[in-house]
Amino acid sequence: MRSPVPPLTPTRTTRASRRLLAAGLGGALVLGVCAAAPAAAADDAPAPTAHYDMTHAGNQLLDVSGNSRNATLTGFTDASFADAGGDAVLRFKADGYASLPKGLVTGSDNDFTVEYTVSTQTAANQFGWVIGDGVGAWNTTQLGNHVFVNPRSGESAYSNAVLSGIRVKSGTANGEVRLPNGGGLNPGFTTLTLVGSGNALTLYRDGAKISTVTHTYAMSSIISSGNVLGYLGRSLYTGDALLKADVTDVKFWDVALSPAQLGASMPTAAQKAASTDALLRADLLPTVLGANAEASAVTRPLSFPASYNGVSLTWTSSVPGVISNTGVVSREISEDTPVTVTVATSLGSTLSFDFTVLAPSPSADLDAIVLAARTTENLPLVTKGSVNGAAITWTSSDPALITPTDPGYAAGPVGLADPYAGGGVVARPAYGTGDRTATLTAHATIAGQSVERSFTVTVAEHARSAPDAGYAAAYFKSDGDEKIYQAATSGNDFFTFSPVNGGAAVITSTTDTKGLRDPYILRSHDGDKYYMVATDLCISCGTGWGPAQSAGSLKIEVWESTDLVHWDRTNGENSGIVVNQPEAGMTWAPEAYWDDDLQSYVVFFASRMYSDAAHTNSDKLYARMFAVLTRDFRTFTAPPASWQDTGYARIDSTVTKIGDYYYRFTKNEESGAAGTLEAGKDIFLERSKTLTAPTASSNWNADPSQTWQLTDTRMTSLKTGQSGEGPEIVKLNAGDPNNNAQGDGYVFLVDNYSAGGYRAFVTSGSEIASSSQSDRLSQRSSWNVRPVGGLPTSPRHGAFVSVPQTVLTAMHDWTGVTAVASSTTLTADKRTVTATVAAADKGDVAGSVTFSGGDWSVTVPVQDGVARTEVPAGVSAVTANYDGYRDGLVSASASAPLTLPGALDVTASATTRCVAGKLQVVVTAHNGEAKSAEVTIRTPYGDKTVTLAAGASTSAALATRLASIPAGSFTLAATAGGVSAETPAPIPAGSCG
Repeated sequence: MRSPVPPLTPTRTTRASRRLLAAGLGGALVLGVCAAAPAAAADDAPAPTAHYDMTHAGNQLLDVSGNSRNATLTGFTDASFADAGGDAVLRFKADGYASLPKGLVTGSDNDFTVEYTVSTQTAANQFGWVIGDGVGAWNTTQLGNHVFVNPRSGESAYSNAVLSGIRVKSGTANGEVRLPNGGGLNPGFTTLTLVGSGNALTLYRDGAKISTVTHTYAMSSIISSGNVLGYLGRSLYTGDALLKADVTDVKFWDVALSPAQLGASMPTAAQKAASTDALLRADLLPTVLGANAEASAVTRPLSFPASYNGVSLTWTSSVPGVISNTGVVSREISEDTPVTVTVATSLGSTLSFDFTVLAPSPSADLDAIVLAARTTENLPLVTKGSVNGAAITWTSSDPALITPTDPGYAAGPVGLADPYAGGGVVARPAYGTGDRTATLTAHATIAGQSVERSFTVTVAEHARSAPDAGYAAAYFKSDGDEKIYQAATSGNDFFTFSPVNGGAAVITSTTDTKGLRDPYILRSHDGDKYYMVATDLCISCGTGWGPAQSAGSLKIEVWESTDLVHWDRTNGENSGIVVNQPEAGMTWAPEAYWDDDLQSYVVFFASRMYSDAAHTNSDKLYARMFAVLTRDFRTFTAPPASWQDTGYARIDSTVTKIGDYYYRFTKNEESGAAGTLEAGKDIFLERSKTLTAPTASSNWNADPSQTWQLTDTRMTSLKTGQSGEGPEIVKLNAGDPNNNAQGDGYVFLVDNYSAGGYRAFVTSGSEIASSSQSDRLSQRSSWNVRPVGGLPTSPRHGAFVSVPQTVLTAMHDWTGVTAVASSTTLTADKRTVTATVAAADKGDVAGSVTFSGGDWSVTVPVQDGVARTEVPAGVSAVTANYDGYRDGLVSASASAPLTLPGALDVTASATTRCVAGKLQVVVTAHNGEAKSAEVTIRTPYGDKTVTLAAGASTSAALATRLASIPAGSFTLAATAGGVSAETPAPIPAGSCG
């Protein structure tokens, strides 16, 4: 460890000087030292075989002992190293390790010493350092023999304590001998020294012995014959995480140091305190700033944690009226104000931070507002500025299209308040009528200042809808395969799933934790798009389950799609969106549901909650459920609201609405019963009239108009014989053979995560709604798990959603949605003709129909699949052509020609014949009327007029003077009894060749 401020102690300086002089002066040094050297001190430790003070060059961790035993870095970059006031720190973030070269410890005897200066708050199955090589599972020969130190263990017997030991496999036993629990690290950087002497291992913490154990093993059974002695930051156990810690100094000796020697060798308390302070200051600033971008432009609350990385903190502001001692930032100042905040640490040091609090400006709040130029959703018309907290109200040029802020809005007695106070609710125009535009004006006021700004927003017409004709699924596969896969049914039968995209992953993360789990797909409220949210977690990347819950992501991953094939990030970035708060330990299994009262989507997820952003407490860390609101899946309300907190662990909620009640299925995450919840790791059911109503207990007798009432528990394990999580509830489509006669069928699914994934129960809405303590759904004879089959292969926690035929086809073909075929039929009532256009998928039809007959035509808009017009006199036959719509979702089609009632019964047909090598067009006309008719035949090759008696026929030959002609048409014009009509008819192609 390099001292950031204080010089080395005299003894250590002497040793360093001797090494340098020996290297540079050779024999001259011997003479000088021999002449004046004092007697060696008893605590003067020998030179280490290697000393790593975290100086690095490229992929080499440099040995500064002079022995050139550099370690090889894997996974680290220059950014992995921090400067703590002149002291280098390697920040292990479960993203790399260092391979130690052979020769540091030889194994010629059992004597060795490893000094390791570290700071970490992550308790996990991890190794700070290990001597030995060979990665394998517990009690296997693949696992190399080793000696190790874990600076902070996640195991129950060593929770948050240092765990160290030695392992040499012996017979059928794993052969691990551990040192007794001697406690955890001191605040800040702590030096852990493990000394091997004969058959004893002794662990020291900052020079004080905390644990010792004896063993019968030989280091020669541990030292590998290869070039790698061991590792810094890498465990040899398969599945263990890489280290998460800050390391600033490591030394090795091939001898056993005495307590006095190791005390003299290790970094001094002052050195460690200085490095701790420097690193603490650098780490604290981003936490303290919170949502503020920089210290020179503070407008939002600051976060002052009570402790950080094990160091207690006490905060004091130089101007408490501007920045309080708890981080509250005033928005009532009239000018920018500098403030110095000091923090006293439990190490006896004091740090200071300089801030400038900006005077509030309502313009900044309006600058931060981003509204979609064209929207299919309600708009997030915020009523409080996100920068300065200005009060904002909205007016609308068309309140019937987009509602303004309701000045009389009052929150309901239960659940979350509408953060938009009634504003931003859109009334989308009907499909086929086109988009409409309105101007919204935001009026912002703060500290006596008022400004306003206008936004032009186009409200999209409703999209085309069609009956659901199948189902889609999204899921991940395992802890080792954390990507999103999709499947689709072959038709309108829920139990006919097969993979799509050739079975390949649909989305693979390249950002954040690089893992995707628990995908959930929600169809938008109006049904024209799909949103997908997923957990940002990667167990296969080396994250242990402990860190996954204590230091997990605060983001959710969010996409949208119209075809379930092409997914786009809602935020336009290759990154998740932060929805959780710094005090949270993780953000697991997000789902969403539409709230009719709030006219918004409620996004809910599971999280541990710590008492501060540094996650310093170890109590009350059970998982609970939180909720945020969104209208666009891009912006979310903050901070998350507590939704379910009963004092017991809960995760994985899913919701459906039946009648006036919301029904919620949730996993009891406790290992056993949780109050009235009978069994751990199983699903229970609740109901409420208010989606966002809070839950403080699992109560059979709770009032569902005020909270959530328990209506069933232990729903699956007695039927499946397995623990379950990730519940999903899906309403069956009309026409699905699994549905009931009332069309009330549902499929309930539970992820048997240790036994192959989802299993299904078929039930009904009435059965779910009628469940109660005295008549539980799960105890009825109708509640039975289906045989395995029909679901995606080994699906883990995912989602199932209904889709129309166009989306189902797109998924199987793995293309975008293509146009569906249409048919156009034409009917007449006297001279009123009606065209009825039907889409093959029985969905909506918009656009226009063009009616034509002879020289007449007219184009008429389609409304509800129908177009109608009056045909003028003189037109006897009409054809209707559906022209399609601008969205291109339904193909054009044409009707058969229709002869109008009351038109003349005069017909004609054409053929061709060859005469002397030239074609003639022969038209045969027939008068079906009871009176004579004047008939004119008009062709591209000449006209012919004849008078036909009642019931008579005639033929006219018209010379083309051509050897061949293409297909064409002629017109038959007839008049009889004062009625006239014209009819088009085809001329076939012909050739004399």
